[in-house]
Amino acid sequence: MSNDGQPAQDPLIDETQAEQRRSAAARLFDIRRVIGGLFVAYGIIVTLIGIFDSAAEVDKAQGVRINLWAGLVMLVFGLLMLLWQWRRPAEPPAPNEQQPGT
Repeated sequence: MSNDGQPAQDPLIDETQAEQRRSAAARLFDIRRVIGGLFVAYGIIVTLIGIFDSAAEVDKAQGVRINLWAGLVMLVFGLLMLLWQWRRPAEPPAPNEQQPGT
């Protein structure tokens, strides 16, 4: 017990909890997650538009279902970004490393 009546906190526990918070923040703000999520969302929307294109819209694109193909490419790219983020998660900076410019 410490002098103020609170149980003494182990410094290793404090350091572990701080590391977990930094790690969670690094994963939350990983740009790959943002880019991947946006491309997946837009890819789904554009793919659905491409599936339901009218004959006039396909003729306007010289017979190519451009919305369908563009949507599928966007969907694949977004999924690859999310897969990359899942396979290689962001590492938080070490607490003893100096930040640039300091």
